[in-house]
Amino acid sequence: QVQLVESGGGLVQTGGSLRLSCVASGRTFSNYAMGWFRQAPGKEREFVAGITWTYGTTYNTASVKGRFTISRDDTGNTVYLQMNSLKPEDTAVYYCAADSTRFRSRVVVTEDVYEYWGQGTQVTVFS
Repeated sequence: QVQLVESGGGLVQTGGSLRLSCVASGRTFSNYAMGWFRQAPGKEREFVAGITWTYGTTYNTASVKGRFTISRDDTGNTVYLQMNSLKPEDTAVYYCAADSTRFRSRVVVTEDVYEYWGQGTQVTVFS
């Protein structure tokens, strides 16, 4: 059974940092892009950051550029999201997802291209 498990969320003060981890199991995730999404209360789920296997291309949504960094281990099965300079508007449930298509060289931001999803980890940023 394919599983993606997020961890590392928590309660943090404005300006603080957290590192989220996503561990995938049940199949090999090399050759597939991985992404982080988030959903805040009252809002739709939105793309945060993504990374491909092919070329290691990364892309962050505009609201987190310069603050968040996505990375991946050599197996492709563990993905990280380093979050710095956190703001209250970053408060959300953060989800890890795996692309449905092999060998993408560019990150896709629409969630319909991601096949597998984790259960999410809560990030709460207070003033």
